[in-house]
Amino acid sequence: MEGMELPEIVRQWVNDILVWIGFGTLAGLLAKAVLPGRDPGGAMATLLVGIAGTIIGCGSLMFFFPGHRPTPISPLGFLMATSGALVLLLGHRVLAGRLFLEGETRPVYGLRKPVLRRTTTVRQS
Repeated sequence: MEGMELPEIVRQWVNDILVWIGFGTLAGLLAKAVLPGRDPGGAMATLLVGIAGTIIGCGSLMFFFPGHRPTPISPLGFLMATSGALVLLLGHRVLAGRLFLEGETRPVYGLRKPVLRRTTTVRQS
């Protein structure tokens, strides 16, 4: 239909957004493959981590190297998108306490394998 055609600038924006979503998803999947583990959220979290990693990675490249305008389609843009997603996943794991345990740990029995759990001790002065 001739009356329903979008202007060129709108079509370009829609195309760019779909490309960033698609390659952001691939970057998120690759980041989760490089840093395996149990992360909450499932597929939607992977999608959002990939898109946010794409924005962070490509944005930091544009910030530190003015004049570069990477797209996620380029190999450099895909590398930066994946590294941005890796930074987000690593930051989430550090802040969630999965990499570093504070306090004493003790084994919890009654499961198939003993599991180390955090214990908090209250020190009285």
